[in-house]
Amino acid sequence: MEEKKTINFTFVPDESSDVPRVYSNLCQIQHSPFDFTLTFCDMIPPSEKDIQTAQNTHVVKAPVRARLVLPIALIPTIVTLLQENFRMHQEAFGPPKGGMH
Repeated sequence: MEEKKTINFTFVPDESSDVPRVYSNLCQIQHSPFDFTLTFCDMIPPSEKDIQTAQNTHVVKAPVRARLVLPIALIPTIVTLLQENFRMHQEAFGPPKGGMH
């Protein structure tokens, strides 16, 4: 009988890749039975034209900067990690100032 070997390892981001940093101040979340889709947008202050259009349509479009589709199995881990990191951020910097929270 062959003995199975166990190898422990940790996944880490490969910072040598040239992936651009994307800023987002708006996130829309949708889900299906299989995954969650997070759509990240950069909501810039609307122009006069945007405001006039929104008066009729009640819609202001925000440019999509990134869209992530995540399997359901990953969501509990992401929620836990966000909560833990937010707690550490508040301990270091205090509660959020301004904006939505």
